[in-house]
Amino acid sequence: MAQFDLPLETLRGYRSESPEPDGFDDHWSSTLADARTHDVILERRPVETGLVASDTWDVRFAGFDGHPIAAWYTEPRHRRAHRGVVVEYLGYGRGRGLPHERLIWSAAGYAHLLMDSRGQGGQHGNGGDTTDPVGTPPSAVGFVTRGIADPLEHYYRRLVTDAVRAVDAARALGDADAPVVVAGNSQGGGLALAAGGLVPDVSAVLANVPFLAHPRRALMITESSPWSEVVHYLSVHRDRVEAALRTLDFVDGVNFARRGRAPLHAGVGLRDTVCPPSTVFAAFNAWGEHAETEVPSEIEVYPFNHHEGGDAVHSRSQLAWLAGVLEGA
Repeated sequence: MAQFDLPLETLRGYRSESPEPDGFDDHWSSTLADARTHDVILERRPVETGLVASDTWDVRFAGFDGHPIAAWYTEPRHRRAHRGVVVEYLGYGRGRGLPHERLIWSAAGYAHLLMDSRGQGGQHGNGGDTTDPVGTPPSAVGFVTRGIADPLEHYYRRLVTDAVRAVDAARALGDADAPVVVAGNSQGGGLALAAGGLVPDVSAVLANVPFLAHPRRALMITESSPWSEVVHYLSVHRDRVEAALRTLDFVDGVNFARRGRAPLHAGVGLRDTVCPPSTVFAAFNAWGEHAETEVPSEIEVYPFNHHEGGDAVHSRSQLAWLAGVLEGA
């Protein structure tokens, strides 16, 4: 796929004109207040990994409605004092896999909480361990259309709540005063934007090629999966277009981004049809709009890359940027 979206010079100033739904803040504050009535840590069990540089625990924490959410919590054995914890979210269809798969953050000296995605883990990687006990009306194959006719029933209301509770869990598991960073790619990047907007005191946000930003535009310019699921659903449920779009407004990464308070590092591939560049820049350009002071933000642009973005090159950039942010804090 060639570059198909707006020119880069236009993208750098691009803003979403999609409406922010009435009651957005009340919707999320009441949802999170309900979730926080449950004790956050349900179970913590050490895991033998065969690794000598880090220790890992198999964790269950209380997510949406107290549902048990699986996670791997890893600490480097020679952890730098108060370097912080990185809470990482996963891409669409992927589960937490095995505890030795994602070691970059613990190898860099951070504690690391890797959150499983409820009901996912059957499409990529090495599986997941968290069920989604909530049934929904008819939906397309996948997750994004589950409960899409009602913001209160939508799958992503539950998953975003899990993401916020993962921050609470990370603080309960380690040093409560240590910096907390939220991070992810694709769906995980979208969850990082959401957590960064809903938890005002995280220390940094790493959102690479974030999914669910500016959904009204994405649905007009791409049919790549997972957006194709929404297209297929609405091609059958023709009378639910406005209801579905309103529900997606409640999980639009742009609306979360406006509420961001922490420094943001983002990434975008200009040939990405899964998370089109204009949707990524819409969230990036909205970051911190509601803050009282200017919030630092930086985006890495990969003109010849697709949804992989900068891949390992981007990881290297994240490591350097994050060290500078936390050491300068």
